[in-house]
Amino acid sequence: MAILNAGYRVFAHNSYKHSPMQEVADEAGISKALLFHYFHNKKEFYLFLLDTGARTTVEYLTKCGCYEQEDLFGAMYLGMKAKVEVMRRYPDMTSFVLKAYYEKDEEVIGEVGKLIQKYGGFRANAYLVNLAPEKFRPGLDLKMMYLDMFWASEGYLWEKVQQGEFDVDAMEGDFTRLLNFWKSIYLREEES
Repeated sequence: MAILNAGYRVFAHNSYKHSPMQEVADEAGISKALLFHYFHNKKEFYLFLLDTGARTTVEYLTKCGCYEQEDLFGAMYLGMKAKVEVMRRYPDMTSFVLKAYYEKDEEVIGEVGKLIQKYGGFRANAYLVNLAPEKFRPGLDLKMMYLDMFWASEGYLWEKVQQGEFDVDAMEGDFTRLLNFWKSIYLREEES
Protein backbone atom coordinates (compact mmCIF):
# COMPACT_ATOMS: atom_id res chain seq x y z
CA MET A 1 0.00 0.00 0.00
CA ALA A 2 2.87 2.37 0.80
CA ILE A 3 4.28 1.81 -2.70
CA LEU A 4 0.93 2.47 -4.37
CA ASN A 5 0.26 5.62 -2.35
CA ALA A 6 3.77 6.88 -3.07
CA GLY A 7 3.29 6.24 -6.78
CA TYR A 8 -0.01 8.10 -6.81
CA ARG A 9 1.55 11.06 -5.01
CA VAL A 10 4.59 11.31 -7.28
CA PHE A 11 2.75 10.81 -10.59
CA ALA A 12 -0.09 13.12 -9.50
CA HIS A 13 2.36 15.99 -9.08
CA ASN A 14 4.54 15.35 -12.15
CA SER A 15 4.20 14.21 -15.72
CA TYR A 16 5.05 10.62 -16.56
CA LYS A 17 8.45 11.66 -17.92
CA HIS A 18 9.32 13.76 -14.86
CA SER A 19 8.37 11.16 -12.22
CA PRO A 20 11.55 9.33 -11.21
CA MET A 21 11.19 5.89 -9.68
CA GLN A 22 13.76 6.90 -7.06
CA GLU A 23 11.34 9.56 -5.83
CA VAL A 24 8.59 6.91 -5.59
CA ALA A 25 10.94 4.62 -3.62
CA ASP A 26 11.96 7.46 -1.30
CA GLU A 27 8.32 8.44 -0.76
CA ALA A 28 7.42 4.81 0.04
CA GLY A 29 10.43 4.41 2.36
CA ILE A 30 11.91 1.52 0.38
CA SER A 31 14.89 0.96 -1.87
CA LYS A 32 14.60 1.46 -5.60
CA ALA A 33 15.71 -2.18 -6.02
CA LEU A 34 12.73 -3.38 -3.99
CA LEU A 35 10.40 -1.22 -6.07
CA PHE A 36 11.77 -2.88 -9.21
CA HIS A 37 11.30 -6.27 -7.58
CA TYR A 38 7.53 -5.66 -7.66
CA PHE A 39 7.40 -3.74 -10.94
CA HIS A 40 9.85 -4.38 -13.78
CA ASN A 41 9.89 -0.80 -15.01
CA LYS A 42 8.29 2.61 -14.67
CA LYS A 43 5.76 1.99 -17.44
CA GLU A 44 4.49 -1.23 -15.85
CA PHE A 45 4.13 0.55 -12.49
CA TYR A 46 2.37 3.56 -14.02
CA LEU A 47 -0.13 1.39 -15.90
CA PHE A 48 -0.74 -0.71 -12.79
CA LEU A 49 -1.51 2.47 -10.84
CA LEU A 50 -3.89 3.66 -13.54
CA ASP A 51 -5.65 0.29 -13.79
CA THR A 52 -6.01 0.11 -10.00
CA GLY A 53 -7.32 3.67 -9.79
CA ALA A 54 -9.84 3.17 -12.59
CA ARG A 55 -10.97 -0.18 -11.18
CA THR A 56 -11.42 1.35 -7.73
CA THR A 57 -13.50 4.21 -9.17
CA VAL A 58 -15.75 1.80 -11.10
CA GLU A 59 -16.17 -0.31 -7.94
CA TYR A 60 -17.33 2.76 -6.00
CA LEU A 61 -19.69 3.80 -8.81
CA THR A 62 -21.14 0.30 -8.93
CA LYS A 63 -21.46 0.06 -5.15
CA CYS A 64 -23.36 3.36 -4.94
CA GLY A 65 -25.89 2.13 -7.52
CA CYS A 66 -25.44 4.84 -10.11
CA TYR A 67 -25.38 2.32 -13.00
CA GLU A 68 -28.79 0.96 -11.97
CA GLN A 69 -30.42 4.39 -11.98
CA GLU A 70 -32.88 5.02 -14.77
CA ASP A 71 -32.95 8.77 -14.14
CA LEU A 72 -29.97 10.56 -15.70
CA PHE A 73 -29.71 13.19 -12.98
CA GLY A 74 -30.13 10.60 -10.24
CA ALA A 75 -27.31 8.58 -11.77
CA MET A 76 -25.13 11.69 -12.03
CA TYR A 77 -25.83 12.60 -8.40
CA LEU A 78 -24.96 9.12 -7.13
CA GLY A 79 -21.88 9.07 -9.37
CA MET A 80 -20.75 12.38 -7.92
CA LYS A 81 -21.25 11.06 -4.38
CA ALA A 82 -19.19 7.96 -5.21
CA LYS A 83 -16.38 9.99 -6.78
CA VAL A 84 -16.34 12.37 -3.82
CA GLU A 85 -15.92 9.37 -1.52
CA VAL A 86 -13.01 8.14 -3.66
CA MET A 87 -11.43 11.62 -3.49
CA ARG A 88 -11.80 11.73 0.26
CA ARG A 89 -10.19 8.31 0.72
CA TYR A 90 -7.58 8.50 -2.03
CA PRO A 91 -6.87 12.14 -2.95
CA ASP A 92 -3.60 11.38 -4.73
CA MET A 93 -5.15 8.50 -6.68
CA THR A 94 -7.91 10.72 -7.98
CA SER A 95 -5.45 13.43 -9.04
CA PHE A 96 -3.26 10.83 -10.71
CA VAL A 97 -6.11 9.23 -12.67
CA LEU A 98 -7.33 12.62 -13.89
CA LYS A 99 -3.81 13.63 -14.88
CA ALA A 100 -3.12 10.27 -16.59
CA TYR A 101 -6.26 10.78 -18.69
CA TYR A 102 -4.48 13.67 -20.42
CA GLU A 103 -0.95 12.19 -20.44
CA LYS A 104 0.71 12.58 -23.85
CA ASP A 105 4.02 10.76 -23.34
CA GLU A 106 4.61 8.42 -26.29
CA GLU A 107 5.80 5.64 -24.00
CA VAL A 108 2.39 5.25 -22.30
CA ILE A 109 -0.21 7.06 -24.40
CA GLY A 110 -1.38 3.94 -26.27
CA GLU A 111 -1.82 1.85 -23.14
CA VAL A 112 -3.49 4.74 -21.30
CA GLY A 113 -5.99 4.98 -24.17
CA LYS A 114 -6.75 1.26 -23.91
CA LEU A 115 -7.40 1.55 -20.18
CA ILE A 116 -9.64 4.57 -20.72
CA GLN A 117 -11.63 2.55 -23.24
CA LYS A 118 -11.79 -0.41 -20.87
CA TYR A 119 -13.12 1.55 -17.90
CA GLY A 120 -14.66 4.73 -19.26
CA GLY A 121 -15.94 4.12 -22.72
CA PHE A 122 -18.24 1.24 -21.93
CA ARG A 123 -20.46 3.33 -19.60
CA ALA A 124 -20.10 6.88 -20.90
CA ASN A 125 -23.03 6.77 -23.36
CA ALA A 126 -25.17 4.17 -21.57
CA TYR A 127 -27.58 6.82 -20.27
CA LEU A 128 -28.42 8.08 -23.75
CA VAL A 129 -30.24 4.83 -24.48
CA ASN A 130 -32.50 5.15 -21.42
CA LEU A 131 -33.31 8.84 -21.65
CA ALA A 132 -37.03 9.45 -21.81
CA PRO A 133 -37.44 12.40 -24.22
CA GLU A 134 -40.80 13.30 -22.68
CA LYS A 135 -39.03 14.33 -19.44
CA PHE A 136 -36.95 16.96 -21.24
CA ARG A 137 -37.78 20.25 -22.92
CA PRO A 138 -39.33 19.78 -26.36
CA GLY A 139 -36.89 19.77 -29.28
CA LEU A 140 -33.84 19.28 -27.06
CA ASP A 141 -30.92 17.45 -28.67
CA LEU A 142 -30.34 14.86 -25.94
CA LYS A 143 -26.95 13.82 -27.22
CA MET A 144 -25.75 17.43 -27.21
CA MET A 145 -27.18 17.94 -23.72
CA TYR A 146 -25.31 14.90 -22.45
CA LEU A 147 -22.06 16.04 -24.11
CA ASP A 148 -22.50 19.51 -22.61
CA MET A 149 -22.75 18.06 -19.12
CA PHE A 150 -19.92 15.57 -19.69
CA TRP A 151 -17.52 18.19 -21.10
CA ALA A 152 -18.37 20.71 -18.38
CA SER A 153 -17.73 18.11 -15.67
CA GLU A 154 -14.44 17.03 -17.23
CA GLY A 155 -13.33 20.64 -17.65
CA TYR A 156 -14.16 21.47 -14.06
CA LEU A 157 -12.16 18.50 -12.73
CA TRP A 158 -9.23 19.23 -15.02
CA GLU A 159 -9.14 22.86 -13.85
CA LYS A 160 -9.04 21.71 -10.22
CA VAL A 161 -6.20 19.28 -10.96
CA GLN A 162 -4.23 22.01 -12.74
CA GLN A 163 -4.74 24.37 -9.80
CA GLY A 164 -3.76 21.65 -7.34
CA GLU A 165 -7.01 22.48 -5.59
CA PHE A 166 -8.85 19.50 -4.17
CA ASP A 167 -11.27 20.85 -1.57
CA VAL A 168 -13.65 17.92 -1.82
CA ASP A 169 -16.47 19.60 0.11
CA ALA A 170 -16.32 22.65 -2.18
CA MET A 171 -16.23 20.43 -5.26
CA GLU A 172 -19.27 18.49 -4.03
CA GLY A 173 -21.15 21.76 -3.49
CA ASP A 174 -20.14 23.11 -6.90
CA PHE A 175 -21.25 19.96 -8.68
CA THR A 176 -24.55 19.82 -6.78
CA ARG A 177 -25.29 23.42 -7.85
CA LEU A 178 -24.30 22.58 -11.43
CA LEU A 179 -26.54 19.52 -11.43
CA ASN A 180 -29.47 21.61 -10.19
CA PHE A 181 -28.74 24.19 -12.89
CA TRP A 182 -28.79 21.52 -15.61
CA LYS A 183 -32.07 20.17 -14.29
CA SER A 184 -33.59 23.67 -14.40
CA ILE A 185 -32.62 24.25 -18.04
CA TYR A 186 -33.02 20.77 -19.53
CA LEU A 187 -36.02 19.18 -17.81
CA ARG A 188 -39.62 20.09 -18.54
CA GLU A 189 -40.94 22.43 -15.88
CA GLU A 190 -43.10 19.74 -14.27
CA GLU A 191 -40.04 17.44 -13.99
CA SER A 192 -37.61 19.91 -12.33
